[in-house]
Amino acid sequence: MPDYGHELVFGAFVTPDARSYHHTVALAKVADRLGLDVLGVQDHPYQSSFLDTWTFLSSLAFATSRIKLFPDVATLPLRPPSVLARSAATLDLLSDGRVELGLGAGAFPKGVVSMGGDARTPGEAVEALEEAIAVIRALWAAGERISFTGKHYSLVAAQPGPLPLHDIGIFVGSYKPRMLRLTGRLADGWIPTSSYASPSELVVMQQVIDDAAIAVGRAPADVRRWYNVMGSFTSREGGFLQGRASLWVEQLTELGLSQGVSGFIIAPGAAAESDLRRFAEEVVPAVREAVAKARGVTVPADLDAQLDLPPAERTTGKEPDLDEATRPRLAPHGERSDGPGSASAQMLIDVHNHLRSELEQLRGVVAEVATGHTSPAVARSLINRMSMRQNYWSLGAFCATYCRVLTIHHAIEDSRMFVDLRGRDASLAPVIERLSEEHEVIAGILTRLDAALVSMVADPDQLAVVDSEVERLAEVLLSHLDYEEEELLGPIAALGIQI
Repeated sequence: MPDYGHELVFGAFVTPDARSYHHTVALAKVADRLGLDVLGVQDHPYQSSFLDTWTFLSSLAFATSRIKLFPDVATLPLRPPSVLARSAATLDLLSDGRVELGLGAGAFPKGVVSMGGDARTPGEAVEALEEAIAVIRALWAAGERISFTGKHYSLVAAQPGPLPLHDIGIFVGSYKPRMLRLTGRLADGWIPTSSYASPSELVVMQQVIDDAAIAVGRAPADVRRWYNVMGSFTSREGGFLQGRASLWVEQLTELGLSQGVSGFIIAPGAAAESDLRRFAEEVVPAVREAVAKARGVTVPADLDAQLDLPPAERTTGKEPDLDEATRPRLAPHGERSDGPGSASAQMLIDVHNHLRSELEQLRGVVAEVATGHTSPAVARSLINRMSMRQNYWSLGAFCATYCRVLTIHHAIEDSRMFVDLRGRDASLAPVIERLSEEHEVIAGILTRLDAALVSMVADPDQLAVVDSEVERLAEVLLSHLDYEEEELLGPIAALGIQI
């Protein structure tokens, strides 16, 4: 299998054990703080010692701030797809777009039957999963009422919605040929587990997926490959992910480059938090660097080294000149108070004003924390130093929330408002393209700010870097908001664009 070039994803795979759920919640928070990308939760509703996975995922969504969440994988025979679609979309909205959907046909039929589920043959299980994917995607798409008649599931004039905040990926857990072919034909991703599919077995399974994808006109790269893996960090090497971190790096890099696996989700062992930390701090960066080097991608300078430099010397990436002369300008579209979309234009102003107000609060909080940090009393008093550390965490939480809200606002503009405007008036394209480019610039600043906040908690001297990035964000964002209002409020009002 080749390297399909997918973005690498790293995460954790946990069990919703009712006897130790506090520990699992704490582990999820650790994974979130360490910067891991995804958290998968097993789903076995027939296990009396397990929490309900969807309820638990909802709790984890509010205990974390950035990590993606998904059932790994949902037991379809005990979760009607119409309800599952609404559950996933709801959680995606409530978590600010952090949900993916893992689906399984039901690996333990006896357990399914014990809870009142249908007793299905292997062939029927595959049929039901195919119908379920159709039902779920139909309910995630805006449009008229939907009717669907299948052997296992049906819809009768069902209303789609709520719509998820982002395009939720459907990852199928599959191992046998019929399920693998379904994965290639229909799924957004494949998520096997190493205890059921060893690295040596992946090659044959992936060939089935690729052949099935090609047969229906898809590219093999249309199916992302995530892998639930088990291993342990030990000085004695022996087998897959049994050894030092360097062995993990070597083996995961090989899977990424030779078998197209782009997601590695570990099931932490007995030393769960320690395993996660070693994975996140020693394995993940090294695998990313090795894969990027093999792909010929320029690897950014080491983050810690970057943050140690004065702000003026750090690499800030490509940022366009925000001077007025470089921005496209439109012909006047009339008074916005007169158009059918005047209320929408005012709504955009209100949203922007809220972003401006919250930005000023953020700048004020940074200034207050900086004042406390430089106080001689803080240096002398352990209690004061502990209070400052709490201030750093509070600042980080405030900033993370603001960054998330801003990111969602821009994502909605790119996927909805800008699309509607361009569709109604092609002459708006140059301005919309420039605004979208500036969204990417702002996203880059938010990424650097997030990294600086993480470093600040461990090293208070990084507060100066946080201050610098917040000021850069203010400079770019305020200019961007002004430009957007100057150019788009008129068209929004005149064209009746809904926001």
